[in-house]
Amino acid sequence: MAKSRGENGPRAPAAEGSLSGTRESLVPGPDAAAADELSSLGSDSEANGFAERRIDKFGFIVGSQGAEGALEEVPLEVLRQRESKWLDMLNNWDKWMAKKHKKELDMSPGDPKWLDVIERDLHRQFPFHEMFVSRGGHGQQDLFRVLKAYTLYRPEEGYCQAQAPIAAVLLMHMPAEQAFWCLVQICEKYLPGYYSEKLEAIQLDGEILFSLLQKVSPVAHKHLSRQKIDPLLYMTEWFMCAFARTLPWSSVLRVWDMFFCEGVKIIFRVGLVLLKHALGSPEKLKACQGQYETIEQLRSLSPKIMQEAFLVQEVVELPVTERQIEREHLIQLRRWQETRGELQCCSPPRLHGAKAIMEAEPGPWPTLQPSPSIRLPPDALLPGSKGKPKPPKQSQKEKEQWKQAKASGQLDKPPTPSQAKVAAAAGDACPPQDVPLKDPAHQDPAPQDSAPQDSAHHHSQDSVHHHSQESLTSQESEDTYL
Repeated sequence: MAKSRGENGPRAPAAEGSLSGTRESLVPGPDAAAADELSSLGSDSEANGFAERRIDKFGFIVGSQGAEGALEEVPLEVLRQRESKWLDMLNNWDKWMAKKHKKELDMSPGDPKWLDVIERDLHRQFPFHEMFVSRGGHGQQDLFRVLKAYTLYRPEEGYCQAQAPIAAVLLMHMPAEQAFWCLVQICEKYLPGYYSEKLEAIQLDGEILFSLLQKVSPVAHKHLSRQKIDPLLYMTEWFMCAFARTLPWSSVLRVWDMFFCEGVKIIFRVGLVLLKHALGSPEKLKACQGQYETIEQLRSLSPKIMQEAFLVQEVVELPVTERQIEREHLIQLRRWQETRGELQCCSPPRLHGAKAIMEAEPGPWPTLQPSPSIRLPPDALLPGSKGKPKPPKQSQKEKEQWKQAKASGQLDKPPTPSQAKVAAAAGDACPPQDVPLKDPAHQDPAPQDSAPQDSAHHHSQDSVHHHSQESLTSQESEDTYL
């Protein structure tokens, strides 16, 4: 494989197990099936001297640039509800993950011009994450394999540097084969044309974003127009990397959840929210007297507007729909053709979210099975619940019988043979009074007026599928994400 030269100097010959020697298949044999499932999960921190450092819940080394400060604790009940909602909403959604990866994509040597560029970019992708902290570690090896496979799968497009952080985020959550097919879907269905040679699609979306900004924040639109700042100067990395290099990690994960579900309109909404709150008032524009100051303002956004709870709330409430984006797309495309001619990149039309993709490609898909990542002991209580469920109330007659039996000392005596025969004949219909009561934690669910059942009832109503023309309406989005 070609060795990279340039800013890092000549590379030494690869040792056994190094990145350059990686040619294993993304579809392993039967003996290596379990190993491949874990190939993208684990830590390279010990190999690079980080064994004693603490890792946050996202995998970043505590105190590094990628790690977040004090995280807002999400209630356990909310986490469980989110997990169940996504299982209900995205059931059968992973059709493309069921495809079998072609062996030749991983075994072929690839084009040397792309291999050299990919290898130089590997160490730049989340260098403070435990998966990618070690040069030549398993995280970088899988990233190399996924990006190289895409250049073979789409040789007319090749490799774009913005694909590396996208693939790296996917590898943090799934094995290499699934990460590859997810990358293919993002490039072909969600963001078609973004990574082509001329970057025409991202230029067109920049004009769409700027036009939508006029309706969302006229103050910010007027300022950027007056400063003659092209949208490509501030939105290229936002859109092409899906904010993976911009937002705090907890916000990145929430934005990606919505992006996969609803499509590119989420990316537009996030960009509009950031522009609105960074440049949308005269007070904030006092420090932006020129182009340089304005660009710096957009590169060093306030942590408050990027915070997960605030950002998701703003994105959900922003009234920008798929129809508006498509209408503006036609307007900007017509202007492009009048001034620059026809587009050279003939990319397929993008699909707005998982629902649109499933409708465009119907087929039998395997059902997602619930596999909760948060497990509690049977007697554990969820936050907000009021103690253990109360046992069923006894009638006055049963209470009197209980008192009489206790007074006569029958509770402490073993049943006579005749009593045992009667109990056996009665079965479960009428349990004898001298049998100890079960632990309330192991009894049947509480009556309808108990808190846990009410929560489950409302949760099941929130998890219904949406069949409207839009992927999710504003109210449905608020119910889903908040």
